[in-house]
Amino acid sequence: MAGMKRVLCLLLGAIVAFLPSLVGLPSLVGAAEGRIVVASKIDTEGALLGNMIVSLLEARGLAADNKLQLGPTNIVRAALLAGQIDIYPEYTGNGALFFHLEQDPVWKDWAKGAAEVATLDREKNRLVWLAAAPANNTWVIAVRRDLAERHGLKTMDDFAKYLAAGGRIKLAASAEFVESPSALPAFETTYGFRLKDDQLLTLSGGNTSATLRAAAEGMSGVNAAMAYGTDGALAALGLLALTDNKGAQVVYAPAPVVREGVLQQRPEIAAALDPVFATLTLETLQQLNAEIAVDGEDAGAVAAAYLKSKHFLP
Repeated sequence: MAGMKRVLCLLLGAIVAFLPSLVGLPSLVGAAEGRIVVASKIDTEGALLGNMIVSLLEARGLAADNKLQLGPTNIVRAALLAGQIDIYPEYTGNGALFFHLEQDPVWKDWAKGAAEVATLDREKNRLVWLAAAPANNTWVIAVRRDLAERHGLKTMDDFAKYLAAGGRIKLAASAEFVESPSALPAFETTYGFRLKDDQLLTLSGGNTSATLRAAAEGMSGVNAAMAYGTDGALAALGLLALTDNKGAQVVYAPAPVVREGVLQQRPEIAAALDPVFATLTLETLQQLNAEIAVDGEDAGAVAAAYLKSKHFLP
């Protein structure tokens, strides 16, 4: 999720020009016609959160047009900026890309990053960020749970101390994770360790399902894996994501982003969504994502069941 999913296309303007045909909508839709156009990215968590938004709006008597799993970040963001959609779930850390502020340390703090992207988007684009979930879907290093329990590994500090004491680690990761300054090198610099070539199994592509399975199955001696914080397969495969206790990574907290004009006409949107996103902890999202990605359940059904279990839906 955090790698390719978060890449903002440099040709954003060109994409916007073609949005009517890409999205299949007229140039102005949404609250002006009494309907709210809800979209999401084309991934498991996007489908989960998007379905929650649709269900919650409809429960409030608000007509919603379902455009879920519309495309990757660049397409959905461009659709929102162009007024083709009205609301979708995004990640706070993507503000670093949207506003070309990748080196600003503000994105490594959950509260500060959420506040910064909310301020910038409202001032420059008349977009409103609603309450962010208390979760972080960023790059993490996950280890086998049996290894974690045996050596008391909970945080990246613990991981670094384990390595310094001669502990055996072999990490499965993508080439992007190994080479990108913001990924493994950031962990190494922040926590003071360095993995050698024989401690790495570099896999092609950036799909965490492959790295997680390599660790779970002990492929070629692998006992750790590149992952994303809310990966649904973590618990199912017996892996534990280590806490980035010193903030090596940008925080990607999920939050609904809505056009300001739509929110002004339908202020009850915030009242419907804010309490729900406040319950979406890291562990909760891991569990719900697992029900979809691992158990094969329908995203809409998983979203509805969760909302009903928390009494957000009758």
